[in-house]
Amino acid sequence: MERRALLGLAVAATAAAANAPAARASSEGGGAASAETYFRLPIITASILRADGRRGVLTIETGVDVPDAALRTRAQQSAPRLRAAYNTAAQRFGAGLRPGAPPDVDRLAADLQAATNATLGRPGARLLLGTVMAV
Repeated sequence: MERRALLGLAVAATAAAANAPAARASSEGGGAASAETYFRLPIITASILRADGRRGVLTIETGVDVPDAALRTRAQQSAPRLRAAYNTAAQRFGAGLRPGAPPDVDRLAADLQAATNATLGRPGARLLLGTVMAV
């Protein structure tokens, strides 16, 4: 059997399965962020201690959804400040994480949302998390 063909079929099936729920959610309007109000920020990293005592990396994908146009402009202009605030919050979170313990994503999201509100000067922007991975 041709392995490359099998891999291609597996990738196509995975992509189709992943796109079906996303398309359904966007057509239903289930509270998803629209393309006009959402912008993505680069991945945030922080160092952590692994269970075996070696250093590890915590990576966090973030984005911001801002429905208010004036606040969205301010958020886009403040993207470097947001990244700096997120890096600080992630480093604090990573330093407080017990070795080998899984990250508490709810606490991380609350810390990053507080950093978002403090950086922009007022609430109204919603932090959205993608993948949070501790390696």
